[in-house]
Amino acid sequence: MSYLVKNYNRKQVSFKKGKGSYIISTQGSKYLDFCSGIAVNSLGHANPKLIKVLNTQAKKLWHVSNAFIIPEGEELAKKLVKKTFADFVMFQNSGAEATEAAIKTARRYFYSIGKPQKNHIICIKDSFHGRTLATIYASGSKKMTEGFGPKVPGFDHIKFRSFKPRFPNIRKKIKKNTAAIMVETIMGEGGIKPIPDKCLKYLRKICNEKKILLILDEVQCGVGRSGDFFAFERSKVKPDIVPIAKGIGGGFPLGAVLMNKKVAAGMVPGTHGTTFGGNPLAMKIGCAVMDIIANKSFLKQVKKNSQYFHNKLENLRLSFPKIIKEVRGRGFLIGLKLNVDQIVFIQKLMDNKLLTIKAAENVVRILPPLNVEKREIDHAIKIIYKVCKDYNQ
Repeated sequence: MSYLVKNYNRKQVSFKKGKGSYIISTQGSKYLDFCSGIAVNSLGHANPKLIKVLNTQAKKLWHVSNAFIIPEGEELAKKLVKKTFADFVMFQNSGAEATEAAIKTARRYFYSIGKPQKNHIICIKDSFHGRTLATIYASGSKKMTEGFGPKVPGFDHIKFRSFKPRFPNIRKKIKKNTAAIMVETIMGEGGIKPIPDKCLKYLRKICNEKKILLILDEVQCGVGRSGDFFAFERSKVKPDIVPIAKGIGGGFPLGAVLMNKKVAAGMVPGTHGTTFGGNPLAMKIGCAVMDIIANKSFLKQVKKNSQYFHNKLENLRLSFPKIIKEVRGRGFLIGLKLNVDQIVFIQKLMDNKLLTIKAAENVVRILPPLNVEKREIDHAIKIIYKVCKDYNQ
């Protein structure tokens, strides 16, 4: 009997250890893990460099209150600022916390400049920004908000197809009370849908015109997963606020909100806090992850290997058009939109020892570690090929 609340639909398998891209079940079966804890294990399982840093710091200091200066946090914040658009960083423990804090930061900015009525945020309907009360209503999904009323006000929504050259629906949605536009640079749970660079540029332009803020949620697609450190970088757009998590901790709970100087000015003492956010142990691990992933040669390899994977998957699509309808995504945030049932397909992959996870629109989400080896990609391709071939028999 399990004493855990049944809020997860868990697969009937458990794991005892992992190494790199592979994970071993309690029954001794070896799986190729291309789920990576939903884009969390960015450097694979039991990464030796992260283990060394964790053990060293664990012998020194785990936790200290944010009532005091935390040098390890200062170190990680400096690394993030030097690598990105940001001027300041605010640490959290998870993606939902980071997104929630991003919402608070946007609203607090307008309050601090004497415009408290500007507190609404425009989001994409059926996106994903977390599972706190505010973030489920920001996401705009009926499935996620059902049973959690009353509705949290302050969020307006557009549909993804509204991203057209002139963006008429976005302009119509911007009111006198609009504070910000918040979107995932690449929609993850919503079906692995990148927002085109020209659309990001337009969002920045319209935010400048209307004097509102641009929040780009990179919790899932950020920290190297797209092949760039941030997925928005190739658009040359500079957002005002960016929540991150998942990959920045390499498997350890860690989130952050990156922001420019303008909006950071509103976050004065007492406006936001966290007991565990920014603890020395998490900060040192985050520093180690940054030292690896922020390296140009590492990101170059991510781009090279992910393009190799995309090409192989596209060949499979051409070979099995009745099975695979579309290959989506960028970098190692990959989606296979299927013509067959995704749940059955994912189970067949799992039966062949490849772990993946579902996304909306009948998409299979594939999230290998960023340091995955080419031979491991080939292994995954062989399994996907076998599953597709079995459908045709």
